[in-house]
Amino acid sequence: MSEEPSVILPPRSVLDAFGINGIPEPLTGGQGRSVRVGGAVLKPAEGAEEEWEWAASVFERLPRGAGFRVPRPLRSADGRGVVEGWTAAAFVEGSPGPRGQWPGVVAAGRAFHTALRTQPRPGFLDRRTHPWAVADRVAWGEEEADVVAELAEPLSALLALRRPVEAAAQLIHGDLTGNVLFAPGRDPAVIDFSPYWRPPLYAEAVERGPDGGWAHP
Repeated sequence: MSEEPSVILPPRSVLDAFGINGIPEPLTGGQGRSVRVGGAVLKPAEGAEEEWEWAASVFERLPRGAGFRVPRPLRSADGRGVVEGWTAAAFVEGSPGPRGQWPGVVAAGRAFHTALRTQPRPGFLDRRTHPWAVADRVAWGEEEADVVAELAEPLSALLALRRPVEAAAQLIHGDLTGNVLFAPGRDPAVIDFSPYWRPPLYAEAVERGPDGGWAHP
């Protein structure tokens, strides 16, 4: 039986830079890389420092009480949002959807996207090379995919199903499922921001099944 990969913990120098005290405790869920230390959550930036710094500045400007919450970004004493490859944000209370919370997930996503409507398109979107970003650009006809021979026919069949989309694009969260937290008496919290530049309804379509119903009722 293979062993579970060990969780990487932030060094003391990172905690000191962010002014955080406490014992690191790995958090469940997500991709298993987040660590809670007292009232803060730390996560490796994994080579996306530019994106994390940008996201922190966006979250700092978002309105409060607009139908959603976001984790408050933490900065080091010298103003950095990424220290030694680690990011930090205030811990937010809540239990993850979407099971039994689909209307709340949709409502939080719509409020979140309304608040993002005037944000400009970040340049790093064109420079991302991780599989999700590449697949997104291929799906929207912005890039061609070089796939192995056995996948060429299925990919061609999928690409043939594409149709023009006239809806206006803006900044959206491309992975809302499981990244909206619910707490009694509080607005839903939107976490783990995955930025894309697409129509807001696309963010909802990602969460729906092929029959138009919710993917995970």
